[in-house]
Amino acid sequence: MSKRAFIFPGQASQYVGMGRDLSEHFETARRIYDRADELVPFDLKSVSFEGPEERLTQTRYTQPAVFVHSVAAAELLKEQGIAPDAVAGHSLGEYAALVIAGVLGFEDALRAVCVRASLMQEAGEQHPGTMAAIIGLSDEAVRTICEAASTEEDRVCPANFNAPGQVVVSGTIPAVHRAMEQAKEAGAKLAVKLSVSGAFHSPLMDSVGRKMERALSGITFSPAQIPIVDNVTADVVRDPDKIRDLLIQQLTHPVLWVASMQKLVAMGIGTVIEVGPGKVLQGLMRRIDRSVRTLGADRAEEVRNTVENSGSS
Repeated sequence: MSKRAFIFPGQASQYVGMGRDLSEHFETARRIYDRADELVPFDLKSVSFEGPEERLTQTRYTQPAVFVHSVAAAELLKEQGIAPDAVAGHSLGEYAALVIAGVLGFEDALRAVCVRASLMQEAGEQHPGTMAAIIGLSDEAVRTICEAASTEEDRVCPANFNAPGQVVVSGTIPAVHRAMEQAKEAGAKLAVKLSVSGAFHSPLMDSVGRKMERALSGITFSPAQIPIVDNVTADVVRDPDKIRDLLIQQLTHPVLWVASMQKLVAMGIGTVIEVGPGKVLQGLMRRIDRSVRTLGADRAEEVRNTVENSGSS
C-alpha cells in the first residue's frame, strides 16, 4: 500500500471566503478560528471570510490566514482518520507542516507566522522588490538569465523551482524586468510579474532572516514525529535545531519544490493531499509526476470527499 503526504500551500493561494464553510460545518475548525482570533492583532476571521481582497492580499494578513486555514483543514482530516506519513509545505506552508508533524504547537507557530508576515511586508516596503514566473525554460536557462540580468546594485535570482519549466525569479524591480525581457527573447512561453509585496526568497530578505532568528529562538521546537521534506534542502529533516535553522535560511533561499516532491515519491508516497486554500500544489504535482494521485482539502465538501477517497492510498 502506498503512503500519503499532506502538502501545504503558501502565499498566493488565498481567496476571500477561505475557511468560512469549514468553520460553519465543523466544530473543530470553528474552535481553531476562534483561538486564532484571540492570538493575532487583527480580525482574522473577518479578513479570511469577508475580505476585502485588497486587505487579504497584504502579506501581513495573507500569511496568518493561509496558515490557519491549512491547520484547520489538516486537523479535520486527522479527526476523521486521515493522517499523513510525511509532510511538506511550500514556503509559508512549512509552518503548517511543522504543526502537523508535532514540531511546533499551533499557538507558537501562529505567533511566528505573524512575525514573519509583518517582517516580510516591512522588508518589501523598505527594499522594493518583486517576483515573476518564467514558463517554458529550463532551470539552467533561468539561472543564466538571472546572472545576466543582475548588476551590483540590482540583483535577481531563482526563488521557486515549482515544476519542470516553471521557475519563479525574485529581486529588485529593474532586475526582474530585465530578466523577464531576456526570458522572452530566449523563448519563454510566458514571463509574468506576480502580485507580491516584495522579493521573497532572495537576498533582499536578509534583514528578515536576522529578526526571525531572534523570534524563533524563544519558541520550543520538538523532534518531528513524521518525516518533513524541507524547502531548502529537499531532504528529510527531523532534528528541531536543524528545522529552526532551515526556517531562517528559507527566507533567502529558493524553494526546491520539484526536488521536494521527487523526494516524497522516492519515499513511497503515492497520494498527496493539498491541505489548505486552492489547488496550486495539485497542479504542480501533476506536472512533476503524473503517477501520484492528488487530492485536496480546502472547502467542507472537498474535505469529506478526500476522507471518502483516501482510504485506498
